Amino acid sequence: MFVYRNLADSAPNIVYLLITHYLRLPMSKSLSDCRVTVVGLGLMGASLCMDLVQGHLCREVRGVAHRTETALRAFFADAVDQATTDLHAGVAGADIVVLATPVRTIVNSMDELGRLLWPGTLVIDMGSTKGAICAAMDRLPAGIQPIGGHPMTGKEQAGFTAAEPGLYVGAPWILSPLPRTSESALVLATELAQAVGARTIVLEPQRHDGLVAAISHLPFLLASALVHAVADVGAHDPLVWDLAAGGFRDTSRVAASDTRMFMDILATNREAILAQLDCFDAHLHELRALLADGNEAALSAKLARSQQLRAQWRKR
Repeated sequence: MFVYRNLADSAPNIVYLLITHYLRLPMSKSLSDCRVTVVGLGLMGASLCMDLVQGHLCREVRGVAHRTETALRAFFADAVDQATTDLHAGVAGADIVVLATPVRTIVNSMDELGRLLWPGTLVIDMGSTKGAICAAMDRLPAGIQPIGGHPMTGKEQAGFTAAEPGLYVGAPWILSPLPRTSESALVLATELAQAVGARTIVLEPQRHDGLVAAISHLPFLLASALVHAVADVGAHDPLVWDLAAGGFRDTSRVAASDTRMFMDILATNREAILAQLDCFDAHLHELRALLADGNEAALSAKLARSQQLRAQWRKR
């Protein structure tokens, strides 16, 4: 299935595409001249498409969805110029391919993508872990330009219906170039991220994974554990759910995140997350020991320190 906005694009002339692609130098185009394909039209991918289309930021925006319903919904919502469920048709002739599917889907798609993409194509992902994805990207044919990416934003809701323009404004967008990635590819990836309002930060994949394990992946597990702990109380006294208010809502918020997405994250960043769980466990045991011993002075000092550290972060 392929829906398109202009009749001239209904049956792209492959000879014309080949000529126009190979006559230009790879990565010599600016974003405004690029055909951009976004694979995955959930929250992250569809939000990017909306920004690109509404801001007229590139030559053309194509969306590739797993389900026909999602592709049609994106097309008729004017979120994309073309929509398809056929990966081959979607990426043919694209200058930039953005992978916005779950992490393990991205990893598993590299061999197929490598057979479909033309030399000079920039491939960037939006996955939440970078080590496994960048390792898989390194298997792409030599002429393709890969770069890991991770926009640090989102919502608990998933899917196309949760997408919205402006999602990336002010958000950090991590870029993890491979040793083989050209400087011009990094420049184009930076232009893409900054065009939708994000601020780019270049990080090595392993450093990225260690940092996000602390600020994103650990909080998800803690929120999940909190919900289970409250549910244990609720099993004996259901009134606890009626009393739960802002504190519980705020601290448990990320437990509502998409389970499939986080299963991929946990599987591909296991070691870094385990290290953060050990670190948290040590602090939790210290707090428990201080409380059990009635050491109010030490307990107060530790709580005050955490309050101070959070205040410093908020000022940033």
